[in-house]
Amino acid sequence: MTIYTSEHNVLYELSQQVGKALSQQGMMLVTAESCTGGWLGEAITAVPGSSSWYERGFITYNNLSKQEMLGVQSSTLERFGAVSSQTAQEMVSGALNRSHAHIGVSITGIAGPGGGTIEKPIGMVCFAWAIKDGLLQKEIKNFSGDRDLIRFKAVETALNGLLVLMGGLSIMLS
Repeated sequence: MTIYTSEHNVLYELSQQVGKALSQQGMMLVTAESCTGGWLGEAITAVPGSSSWYERGFITYNNLSKQEMLGVQSSTLERFGAVSSQTAQEMVSGALNRSHAHIGVSITGIAGPGGGTIEKPIGMVCFAWAIKDGLLQKEIKNFSGDRDLIRFKAVETALNGLLVLMGGLSIMLS
């Protein structure tokens, strides 16, 4: 059972805005999630009618699933690790290539409470947003807080990044 809190309301409102922007541009969305484990997809599908603009989501929690489902190269994972902008980029590219969507977002990070290192601390989350065969944006954030808060902030950042990307796309298309 999902308990709706003010945090959920924030994600719901952002998801509605993303849906409106996608609908206005006639675009479909695909998501590729790791550390958020489907929370982004849940936030999106909480919006009635989201099937008209949300094509699918991939939850690729371990390296093998990233390789099999999204085509992330083993060499990328070996050289840069699962939590890297390079892996996030390959995740979003793979999601777009394995779907019928026009725009995509990927999330990979360390939500804790364990797993962090000096180079990649707990709270480090890598994002990539892309338009199929076009514009790509990447960002690395270092969030503080517990596991739930880090995951919430990652979903919020992913949704906000989609709005920014589509805002820039609307300017380019007009």
